[in-house]
Amino acid sequence: MIYKNMAFVCLGFAIAAVWILSFESRSWAGEPGKGIAALSDAALSKLAQTKIYFGHQSVGSNIMAGVEDLMRQNPRLKFKIEETAALAGLQNAVFAHGPVGKNENPASKIDDFAAKIKAGVGGSADIAFFKFCYIDIMADRNIDELFMHYQKTMSDLKKSYPNTTFVHVTVPLTIVQTGPKVFIKKMIGRAPGGFEENAKRNEYNRKLRQAYEGKEPVFDLAKIESTYADGSRATFDWQGQTYERMIPEYGSDGRHLNEPGRQLVAEHLVVFLSQLLAQQTQ
Repeated sequence: MIYKNMAFVCLGFAIAAVWILSFESRSWAGEPGKGIAALSDAALSKLAQTKIYFGHQSVGSNIMAGVEDLMRQNPRLKFKIEETAALAGLQNAVFAHGPVGKNENPASKIDDFAAKIKAGVGGSADIAFFKFCYIDIMADRNIDELFMHYQKTMSDLKKSYPNTTFVHVTVPLTIVQTGPKVFIKKMIGRAPGGFEENAKRNEYNRKLRQAYEGKEPVFDLAKIESTYADGSRATFDWQGQTYERMIPEYGSDGRHLNEPGRQLVAEHLVVFLSQLLAQQTQ
């Protein structure tokens, strides 16, 4: 019996190692600038004339750094970017951004975003959105309660400020533990690193997608972070379900975006905003 168990564990190590090598060695590098290159001069000019507000914390700062990278690489992309914590309104074309709420307190971000909208951003901004941070959604978060608060607040804002388009953003992901220890932890019923937290983030993102996709604008940050250049997805299995995870090569520390990662997300955001404006004029 002992030898059989040892053989089983060794087989598990081998399978895990093969799985990891085959999955993590996939090419992930995209073609920077390809999305923006497909946008016309007229589309980019319209973007430059738009009043946009984006509330965030650290991952959002990564994304805006990516937008600035793209502007240096693409002279046709000409946002006027302003970072500010206190916002009374948007008078001229601008891509304004800054912190909302406190990390680890997602309700504070919902409330702070709403306060900024009511203080003057609502009605003056053409497009407004905010995002949670990965650290806002941990294993013990009550997703139903949080999403109900989010939905109620966003519904009220949409009704009060019909001239501002509100965008919904999925929660960013982190990497998860890999290697033979994952197999062992699963065998003894323990959660590998990042599994439970990312499962919760996936739970929130599924609710958001179900509620808004095809009805209101959704910028799917989590999908971008978990999609390779060839279109394959980075996932993990836990308790009978498959979840999205962050591709390690997109992150600087397994949580925040590195330079290639931030440029990838930023380019998706620029294209998303351009397509949103185009839909509004149809």
